[in-house]
Amino acid sequence: MRKVERSEVQDLVAYEKAREAMRARVIGVKKHRRVALGPNLTLLFENRDTVLFQIQEMVRTERIVDEARIQEEVDVYNAVLPDRGELSATLFIEIPELVRMTQEKVRETVNRFQGLDRDSLWLVVDGLRIPARFESGHGKEEKMAAVHYVRFALPEAARGALAASAADVRVVVEHPHYRADADLTAETRRALREDLAD
Repeated sequence: MRKVERSEVQDLVAYEKAREAMRARVIGVKKHRRVALGPNLTLLFENRDTVLFQIQEMVRTERIVDEARIQEEVDVYNAVLPDRGELSATLFIEIPELVRMTQEKVRETVNRFQGLDRDSLWLVVDGLRIPARFESGHGKEEKMAAVHYVRFALPEAARGALAASAADVRVVVEHPHYRADADLTAETRRALREDLAD
């Protein structure tokens, strides 16, 4: 997938004028890229639109005007985009009852997902189990992060099966403390095929 270029990132004033329209468009894009895996995990498949929006939001939130710092944000978020033959996603550990929990209880709840980055998350395409490859440094034993970046390297057979309407395509979590699976909708599959074609 083609990386986001610095020239695509609008300055603060221009982005403020365009923000609502861009936000509405990206919400529509994300609708078919978000996969709920039970009550506590959500996978968001990333593409150029979602990444550019994140860059713009970071620049806006941090009020970044320095060219070198804007380029740093572009470089950081470009690393989330998939390479050829891959899908990439952000995996969120979500705690719906968060407002009623102490910080210690939140940490304990998130930490029950330790080991998730070791053969626990799969994309299954017509019987082919494709393991998620987690970005390193987010699953330390003493403290689990709530956000993870993952990649799925799809072999040619899986890419072909993704296009077949009769194929079984789903995401599966098989963790000692959490099990879930979700079928990918036709709209999600279409979005992922577009990612693989980029």
